[in-house]
Amino acid sequence: MTTTPLLQPAVSGTPAGTARPGRRVTDAPTRMFHWLFALSFAGAYATADGEAWRALHVTLGYTLAGLLVFRLVYGLVGPRPAGLGLLWRKVTGAPAWLRSAWAAMRSPTAAPLNWRHGQNLLMGLAILALLVLVLPLTLSGYATYNDWGDVLGGDWIGEVHELFGNTLLVVVLAHVALIAGLSLLRRKNQALPMLTGRIEGNGPDLVPNNRGWLAALLLAAVVGFAAWEWQQAPQGLIPAQLGAGASHVDRDGDDD
Repeated sequence: MTTTPLLQPAVSGTPAGTARPGRRVTDAPTRMFHWLFALSFAGAYATADGEAWRALHVTLGYTLAGLLVFRLVYGLVGPRPAGLGLLWRKVTGAPAWLRSAWAAMRSPTAAPLNWRHGQNLLMGLAILALLVLVLPLTLSGYATYNDWGDVLGGDWIGEVHELFGNTLLVVVLAHVALIAGLSLLRRKNQALPMLTGRIEGNGPDLVPNNRGWLAALLLAAVVGFAAWEWQQAPQGLIPAQLGAGASHVDRDGDDD
């Protein structure tokens, strides 16, 4: 009579009871760019109104421009999953998918529509729109900051800058809503890979090299630029009234 052992050996060299980390699909520089880009735009939009926040607003605008340059260069020389060519191929597949969708609606005998492919197309279009809108947004902001309207006539440059800012906000909100919707539809957090860089499942990593050192350099460059701008600004990047208010609160706390 044979007996079944109670303990089985670990599979593929993974210790028993240890969860597999999944497959890496996004490297550290891409994730660092994503979150720095999101924070810079959110901060720039929040400080768009009010002269007191002008220095911080301009600094964040320059940061967005620098991040765009990094993303374009990294999209050309970085790994294939972060390449701009892959993003472009996703977007250019939209006409073919729309034709398939039209055929599926007109004929019940047509091939089943690949809805997952359509969802990925929407995600790619949103990312491409975010990157494309940054250039006119920052250029119009630079022109507004340097009073080019006085030379070109009128305040239309400032209005153009505001238009691009609001348009980018709409795209950002649509991007967030799409991620939330896909997370509910697929019952899986679609934003998690941009935090961990990994997805569930077995198999080789799509991005073998995480390049954490490059992500650290990108963060250091952004922080260093902000510190340099702080030194250059006569009143710093935070309004003096806000700093005075904080100091007043500290004094009140000390008195207590």
